Amino acid sequence: MMKKKYLQGTIKRHPDGFGFFIPDQKDHPDVYIPKHSMKGVMTMDKVMVEVEPEKGSDRFRGEVLRVTARSTKSVLGILSAFNEQNGIIRDDSNGWGEDLKVKWSDAKDAKPGQMVEVQITSYPDEDGFRGKVIEVIKNHMDPISDIKRVIVSQQLPHEWPKSVLDEASKFQHELSPAEVEIELKRRKDLRSKNLITIDGKTAKDFDDAVLVEMNETGFLCYVAIADVSHYVRVNSEIDKEAYVRGTSVYFPNYVIPMLPEVLSNGLCSLNPHIPRLCLVAEMQFDFEGEKKSHQFYEAIMESKARVTYGEAQEVVEGLESPFPANVKETISKCADLAKVLMAKRFKEGSLDLEIPETELEIDSTGTPVDVVRSERLFAHRLIEELMLAANVAVAEYFNKREIPAIFRIHEPPFEDALDILQQYMINFGGRTELKGGMLQKKLSKALDEFHGKPAGNLINLLTLRSMKQAKYSPHNVGHFGLAFDNYTHFTSPIRRYPDLIVHRLLKNLVLKNSPYRLMSLEDLETAGTMLSACEQRSAKSERQIKAIKKARFMEKFIGQEFDGMISGVTKFGVFILLREYDVDGLIRIGDLAKEPLEYDEDNLRLVARRSGLSYTIGDSLKIKVTETNPELGQINFELALAQKEKNAVIENQPRDHSRQSSSSVKSKDGRKFSSDDKKKDFSKGKSKFRPGKKSSSKKGKKGSNGSQFKKKPSSKNTPKRR
Repeated sequence: MMKKKYLQGTIKRHPDGFGFFIPDQKDHPDVYIPKHSMKGVMTMDKVMVEVEPEKGSDRFRGEVLRVTARSTKSVLGILSAFNEQNGIIRDDSNGWGEDLKVKWSDAKDAKPGQMVEVQITSYPDEDGFRGKVIEVIKNHMDPISDIKRVIVSQQLPHEWPKSVLDEASKFQHELSPAEVEIELKRRKDLRSKNLITIDGKTAKDFDDAVLVEMNETGFLCYVAIADVSHYVRVNSEIDKEAYVRGTSVYFPNYVIPMLPEVLSNGLCSLNPHIPRLCLVAEMQFDFEGEKKSHQFYEAIMESKARVTYGEAQEVVEGLESPFPANVKETISKCADLAKVLMAKRFKEGSLDLEIPETELEIDSTGTPVDVVRSERLFAHRLIEELMLAANVAVAEYFNKREIPAIFRIHEPPFEDALDILQQYMINFGGRTELKGGMLQKKLSKALDEFHGKPAGNLINLLTLRSMKQAKYSPHNVGHFGLAFDNYTHFTSPIRRYPDLIVHRLLKNLVLKNSPYRLMSLEDLETAGTMLSACEQRSAKSERQIKAIKKARFMEKFIGQEFDGMISGVTKFGVFILLREYDVDGLIRIGDLAKEPLEYDEDNLRLVARRSGLSYTIGDSLKIKVTETNPELGQINFELALAQKEKNAVIENQPRDHSRQSSSSVKSKDGRKFSSDDKKKDFSKGKSKFRPGKKSSSKKGKKGSNGSQFKKKPSSKNTPKRR
């Protein structure tokens, strides 16, 4: 029998009181922690655990020996009265283990019912769970407070330590002529090259510039990236803070940058007509898009223009443009290469998911004035293709040199998630079998079947939900979604710390007498785990603020009716995606029918067994907005009167049981289903694939359902680059 062992790792608290321990030791399974051992432990704390195997099982259970590090330093909540001496903040998230008390003398004159940010002064296993108010959010339902609430609830680092500000103050906003002359002695001079930046209209940090020239071989492509590593030295105060942040976080009209502004918007931003230091990936492609060679080097450049996606699109389409001929030529040549690379990539199996991206229009008070689906222009794809090419070139270089490096990996989906996706596609009339052969090409073929059809956008979304999350790792297993054997992130060191690591590793290889050092495999593993978590925290924060703003936006529509489509089915109801706005909400199961509904897990629908009424993903419904909760980011719908009357007809119809078994049901559009249809065991994938749960993507593309959604060209600050 295996002996007890002692492991360090991270704990997650379940609402019922028990916990799950995630060991730092990557090859060890998660460990169940019983409720009695969770006293004083908060979710995401670092702990030391005594672990042993459970009898007669392959599972492990453990006892928490001690908390080694606290992850939560402050909390956000509604202050309530407890007694004459103390107020209290309830553990509504079930992540603390007990409620937090605040002495009224430490409450900063906060009143019961107000939202407060509280710094923890003692933890549950010390002198009681206590804290002191550090900020009173006087009107927490004010739209202007939304971002503050998300920052605190997600524990986002957002204030610069004094040591970082002191270090940043030593930088100048521009390179001096003397500095330019010094750098030219060891860098290539690209100042005469027609490099340009192409970004969103509201972008302030420009970390990549591009140029394509034609020669006898084909396309000579330059991707010049801001040389952040020149300024952010390893273990400097700015570097340590950037590592903790991991990534910039983009909210509507507000950004939490990874680097101080003097770098992100200044020295490291490739602003037009100003000398800037850069790290260049120079790649030679033939006319079919096959890369023949690549080289990497430090350079100094001057961007010839700051171009927006919309302006680049006008040049691509041959419309009138105010830019000089050299800039227009650069855009056109970049577009020519991008088209060749894109066709080659899709031919080799790269997935082309058409996932429209939500864009929020927010006024100066934080109030949303519109929620739209941004349109995916070819100009977005143009930049994306050149960034992909540079990322692949760097990853291939690392792989060939056989050094420990950090890669952007994306593992294939779980088989049970594919089974569920296959069932969805069959229900929508898909004919492509996903199993057998190269899976990416099978998926691409299946998606092509739905291109331009009403269900196309939904199928793309369901396909995305079936995928695993991409992450950072030194173990290069390739990128499934892009169908690349080698892939990393090189192109955005201003806003992503993994790219900064990549720059330092690359400089170690390409510079003579390089001051940059390689990293150990262990350090890269730690960084991969940490930075993947930072990325997920950022994505969760961006989803949360979108949900809050959407709920605010829909407040003015309470009582109004909209057309929508079922985008998710769960045991407790259905989620409806509106056609007019990129907003979804819940209709609870009790509001869907007069008779009981059952969750048909095999066919992923809700069914009324007596009448045959059913609700399936893709069904169209008329709904009425009944309730919004901006604090939680939730929207509730109910069936519109006309829809209720239509359903009543189905529910009141007598059924011919002699010709139709009680296990066979009919949907609202007349389709017939049977519970005897082919069944699959999807239970293992339930935690990985949740049909009723919305997902998000950085990759926004034009919706495939035509004009039924309101769209606008994207001008979002967040770059849409993989």
